[in-house]
Amino acid sequence: MAGILVVCTGNVCRSPVAQGLLRAALAVRLGDGAPPVTSAGTMGWEGSNADPHSVEAAAERGVDISDHRARMLRPPDVLEADLVLAMAREHAEALPRSRAKTFTLKELVRLLEALPAPDVGDPGTVLADRVARADALRRGGYEGNPRDEDVADPLGMPLESFRAVAWELDELCGRLADGLFGREPARAGVEAGVE
Repeated sequence: MAGILVVCTGNVCRSPVAQGLLRAALAVRLGDGAPPVTSAGTMGWEGSNADPHSVEAAAERGVDISDHRARMLRPPDVLEADLVLAMAREHAEALPRSRAKTFTLKELVRLLEALPAPDVGDPGTVLADRVARADALRRGGYEGNPRDEDVADPLGMPLESFRAVAWELDELCGRLADGLFGREPARAGVEAGVE
């Protein structure tokens, strides 16, 4: 399975945090069967560490991105991905040839939440089906809230801005995982009637 590619500008702030949070959300739902999640930047600062504030904000949400190294987005990355998630409209518009599988994160969450719940099955098959259904809904004119497409870029801002972005990404990645593969499984104790 080629997996999910997350794209922002430098690949040091938003996309590494989203990559880590989405990996964690998918692992909860699918375990070892989760599709791989990678990230890159349209102006990737090749080899750079994630911004220290991103590392701290992600760690506060339970995700370690301290070993992240930025990389530049390359055409094969996009061609091989099953789904491309842009942090902002400008990133999605930079990838016109992959339009059917490229969405802003917020756009895809809205589209998936407008669809019936996903079927259970092979994660690769389910992912392809959900991406195709979301694209069909989009082509059919569903817009949701097109004025709210971007996750704000916190580069150069104080830690509190990074925390706000990480909080937003955490919520969006959880909703995305639900929309792609179904709701998070209940804790074992709750299922058994024990808390």
